[in-house]
Amino acid sequence: MDLERNSLGLGRKPALVVVDMIRGFTDPACPLGCDCPEVVAANQRLLREFHSCGLPVFFTTVVYHGPNQARVFRRRIEALNLLTPDSDWVRVDPRLDRQPGDELIEKQWASAFHGTDLVARLQAVRADSLVVTGLTTSGCVRATVVDGLQYDYQVVVAREAVGDRNNDAHRANLHDMHAKYADVMSVEDIVACLPCAVG
Repeated sequence: MDLERNSLGLGRKPALVVVDMIRGFTDPACPLGCDCPEVVAANQRLLREFHSCGLPVFFTTVVYHGPNQARVFRRRIEALNLLTPDSDWVRVDPRLDRQPGDELIEKQWASAFHGTDLVARLQAVRADSLVVTGLTTSGCVRATVVDGLQYDYQVVVAREAVGDRNNDAHRANLHDMHAKYADVMSVEDIVACLPCAVG
């Protein structure tokens, strides 16, 4: 049985956090990747709306600059060693048309918060809530959502804009995040709630 909870939705200045929509994860030619055109399309829609509203956008990528970064994680998932600074796999998927004002966070672990300056950057733009999208639902998306809550942000997960290599894990983690940590909402409902849409 799920706990009773309140839906909090978006604040007055939400930030979009696009987790690891990089070529290494969106191209099935990479051992880490999967074919997810519907997730790409949902992210394209949200990016257009956030840009149109002048709201902050953050992309994350995973980059390893040396052998001592995330040693245990990389021993467990050896394909992560492909994510080096000179690799195309660490580049944001060009279909997402990252704009000059969109910030890029380099990370080495699952969460976009762990070991990064994301909190300081969110504070600098006065974001009061987060819309989290990207890959994968059961991994880096979930870790980012949980940490977002732990930093006292209202968090929304865009249902169609997240994906996973395992569909059962995808569904189970969406259910669990909605039960405890975030509001899982459709892209259409998120767009309708953006401050420039309701103001």
